[in-house]
Amino acid sequence: MAHGGTPAAVAGHATEAAHHHAPQSFWRRYVFSTDHKIIAIQYLLTSLIMAAVGGFLAMLMRVQLGWPGKEWPLLEAIMPNAFKGGQMDPDFYYGAVTMHGTIMVFFFLTTALSGGFANFLIPLQIGARDMAFPVLNMLSFWAFPVSIAFALASFFVQGGAPGTGWTAYVPLSERETAGQTLWLISVFILMLAFLAGGINYITTTLNMRTKGMSMSRLPLTVWALFATALIGLFAFPALMAACLMLIFDRVGGTHFFDPAGGGDPILWQHLFWFFGHPEVYIVILPAMGIVSEVLAAHGRKPVFGYKYMVGSMLTIAGLSFLVWGHHMFSSGMSPTLGSIFMVTTLAIAIPSAIKTFNWLATIYRSKMRFTAASLYAIGFVSLFITGGLTGIILGNPSVDLYFHDTYFVVGHFHFIMGAAALFGVFAGIYHWFPKMFGRMMNERLGKIHFWLTFLGIYGTFFPMHFLGTAGMPRRIYNWDAYQFLGDVATLNHVISISAFVLGAAQLIFAYNLFYSMFRGPKAERNPWQANTLEWWAPSPPPHGNWDEAEPVVYRWPYEYSPKDAPEGVDHIPQWLPEPAMAVAGRDGQRAR
Repeated sequence: MAHGGTPAAVAGHATEAAHHHAPQSFWRRYVFSTDHKIIAIQYLLTSLIMAAVGGFLAMLMRVQLGWPGKEWPLLEAIMPNAFKGGQMDPDFYYGAVTMHGTIMVFFFLTTALSGGFANFLIPLQIGARDMAFPVLNMLSFWAFPVSIAFALASFFVQGGAPGTGWTAYVPLSERETAGQTLWLISVFILMLAFLAGGINYITTTLNMRTKGMSMSRLPLTVWALFATALIGLFAFPALMAACLMLIFDRVGGTHFFDPAGGGDPILWQHLFWFFGHPEVYIVILPAMGIVSEVLAAHGRKPVFGYKYMVGSMLTIAGLSFLVWGHHMFSSGMSPTLGSIFMVTTLAIAIPSAIKTFNWLATIYRSKMRFTAASLYAIGFVSLFITGGLTGIILGNPSVDLYFHDTYFVVGHFHFIMGAAALFGVFAGIYHWFPKMFGRMMNERLGKIHFWLTFLGIYGTFFPMHFLGTAGMPRRIYNWDAYQFLGDVATLNHVISISAFVLGAAQLIFAYNLFYSMFRGPKAERNPWQANTLEWWAPSPPPHGNWDEAEPVVYRWPYEYSPKDAPEGVDHIPQWLPEPAMAVAGRDGQRAR
């Protein structure tokens, strides 16, 4: 264990023997587990369940927006309070809008990527046996379901879920029902959990790397998760403070945000977006790391511009704190300040463009194996380019003033943060499923899932840009009530039908996931012939990750198709020493 002789490293040595003996009771082994892999799977499965809830709410919203005014007797029979008289209740619609955004951003994308993949990959890819603080890690996870309970409880209190959107703007959120208070408590608890998780990830990455694993040999997934944890360390406290202040306003009689009492509603926007824009990168950076890893492993080609990829991620992490004002162009901001935020916003396009160029250069002339994982990684690049280009348009204050409250923003947001990050999650699941569960997913079902999802996303979100140019406001309940929107009916029909296809495609994924978990073919140790350390561990890895001694690292993680390798050897894993290069092919076969 390299670890540089740090206290955490010494502690890791001291507890090495204990790591070889997994807890035997069901509760300690699978429920209140301190094993980072079990916690990762807990995060991942819980977040997927929440994605199903959030996705279901989205389907209901598209029912309303596709055919406003239409009566739905079947839905009334199932949800009589939500569909009074057969039509969706407006208050339920706005509650669904709020909870869909909250669930998908906080309870799915952030937790799946920063909770699920971070927990699974960081110790395995740096050669550690577990996180630096396993008990804190367990507590971080169990704060997650507590947070979910508060959020979902808002549906059942008087007045229902809050209708303020996931941004909870004041003064509306100061006057909302009791569900808004539950929402604030829920988000505060979740931010606390993320903060504890981030401290764990940073400490583990810095102090528990195995021998030979220098920072310059870290896989891009670890770099991405490390940068994400750094962002969270500074971003989450801003939202936690805002939530506490708003709770005090609502139940304690303070007036932080209420202008009637001397407060300032714009303060909420500053605090929210100081968190909110870095949150975009908290979601997208781990997906970027996953995509880089998958493209290299399945393309049998080194990642193009490794150092520039790392530098771009760190630059994005830093710049993410300088662009929050572009969400507030329409708040009465001075033109000078707006211009400054425009410059910082456009500046962040430079490292983003470098990463995009490097992905395309990695794909170019690669020996791509078109698996479900690689298809999702390639699809991510497509979605990121589409969402990024529309982001440049919105970075201009004069253009943003028109588009700000329209469906153009909804389309852009869902491409760059929702769909692209979702593709990162799917790429990661298809790639690391064999290591997580020791079994393979069905590739044919995976490819069907990809194509239906890819087409469903473009069919759902691309037309939203045209709705925006037509002036259709976002969060609108009944666009049919406005004469100037009379021409958007067909577009809304197309979007709703595409959304239903997108939703149905996820049933294929759910079947493939759970069937393969128990009945899939058993996986080899290294089914993708990949180079990073997790593929040296058995599938699934035992408690403590490594059978005997911890691995030693001899090279960077992207030694694919090396020119000086013996014939038949197309990859040299990180754990193989230099003298063994000549037998890399034989050892690689043995590892599988």
